[in-house]
Amino acid sequence: MTIWNAIILGLVQGITEFLPVSSSGHLSIIDNLFKLSMPEEGHMFFDVLVHLGTLISVCVVYWGDIVDMFFEVLGFVNLGPAAGERRRRYPAARQFFMIVLATLPLFLVLPIKDRLETLYYNNYFIGIALVLTGCMLYVSDRMIAGKKNSNSMTIFDAIIIGLCQCVATIPGLSRSGTTITAGIATGLRRDYAVKFSFLLSIPAVLGANILNLVDAIQAGVNLANVPAYLIGMIAAMVSGIAAISLLKYIADRGRFGGFAYYCWVVGVLSIILTMIF
Repeated sequence: MTIWNAIILGLVQGITEFLPVSSSGHLSIIDNLFKLSMPEEGHMFFDVLVHLGTLISVCVVYWGDIVDMFFEVLGFVNLGPAAGERRRRYPAARQFFMIVLATLPLFLVLPIKDRLETLYYNNYFIGIALVLTGCMLYVSDRMIAGKKNSNSMTIFDAIIIGLCQCVATIPGLSRSGTTITAGIATGLRRDYAVKFSFLLSIPAVLGANILNLVDAIQAGVNLANVPAYLIGMIAAMVSGIAAISLLKYIADRGRFGGFAYYCWVVGVLSIILTMIF
């Protein structure tokens, strides 16, 4: 793997992981159509590192929220007052428990994980999934704005968002787009739906990396490519921070309609190019 390949793949991973346009869909198109793929030897280790880069980017942007959740969970469990009072005094702890609840449905995906991964190599399917992602974003823009935040979202809301995250493990569907749309549909404020989606990515990406790390080590690592791998990870981290900041800005001031049109164009082009080549 060249350094330029690593940078391009890292940038694509970081940008598309958080913008609602599907990182798996874009990487599939780059891999299958343009042959700018990961190296055959050690590709799983590179995949782990670029996902680690995106994980770091979330932690950087939301470090204050992560610290608040950590200390409030300690207070909630060890020192907290009566249940009704806890809800008001520990909003970050409540947010943490909602993230845990929304993460649990991912265990439903484990038995079919390998089957889902085979779809990554089907560009017709990827194109259709991107078109569906665009439709989902288009609909989310037309939903009535909600008012719920970490204090008022319910267990039912968290479970619905978690189930939608399960669906988004299908290659070509955007995880962030799906969970943000689900959050808006359950009545979350648009800006909080974005925040909850990104915080929800932390256990999802961390869990996936732990599962893949064992396979990556067993598959072997080409030490000569490690410098390129690390540069790709840094590219994913930097572009991930930029993508999160951009989507936060859009959520505060606008809507996601532009991403819907983008997904439609890329999805249709993917299908056309697959038919031609």
